[in-house]
Amino acid sequence: MSATPAPEGCVFCTASQPSADDGLVVHRGRRAFVVLNLYPYNNGHLMVVPHRHIASLTAATADELSELMALTALAERVLREAYEPQGLNVGLNLGRAAGAGIDQHLHFHVVPRWAGDTNFMTTVGDVRVLPETVEAAADRLRPFFARATAPEPTPEP
Repeated sequence: MSATPAPEGCVFCTASQPSADDGLVVHRGRRAFVVLNLYPYNNGHLMVVPHRHIASLTAATADELSELMALTALAERVLREAYEPQGLNVGLNLGRAAGAGIDQHLHFHVVPRWAGDTNFMTTVGDVRVLPETVEAAADRLRPFFARATAPEPTPEP
């Protein structure tokens, strides 16, 4: 966690704080967490976010970078199992000019994709077509993350 207080109004800093209701957070790691995008391009659109309020990869520590990549790979694995997409978009936008909607808090997007999915609707009609609410997606994905990160049972002697 950051030694400095979280900036007022940063949605990622707010989501980073553990609470009884995890909202759209589906997995918490030591240095980063996985959260559903409130305005997804497709069902299961995840973001991998450092707990610390940083805006660039160069501001991240080696441990943060390592966990960000590990959680991005975990998100890929979980999405493949839970949604069976035909492909995935994985990426990040650094700075507003690069397309970052929230440019002061680094985050990776992991978006499941299918041939012929409805992504064109966002471009053409400023509309998103999703058969599943983000809350339902959170309920769907949490057990997959829990199973994927559960410790291996120790064999009995």
